[in-house]
Amino acid sequence: MYRRRRRVYFVLMGICVTLFVLAWGVVRLWSIPAAVAMCVVAMVIPPVAAMMANRRGPDDRWWDDPSGDPKSDEWWDELDGKKRH
Repeated sequence: MYRRRRRVYFVLMGICVTLFVLAWGVVRLWSIPAAVAMCVVAMVIPPVAAMMANRRGPDDRWWDDPSGDPKSDEWWDELDGKKRH
């Protein structure tokens, strides 16, 4: 799952960089408003990419380690549908 999220992040950031380079290297020669529009779209991509890369899946826990309180851990495992052996 981590590999998939990382791949999505790098694809989105690659699209972002490509939009910036194309906007000011190529598109601005024909249309400044189109180049600006491409940059506005590219500006929105990094926060979206960060949200997608840091999103937790339904099977991921909100924390990595148990809290140390056996009763609390048992209660959270029951809510998560997991049984601790």
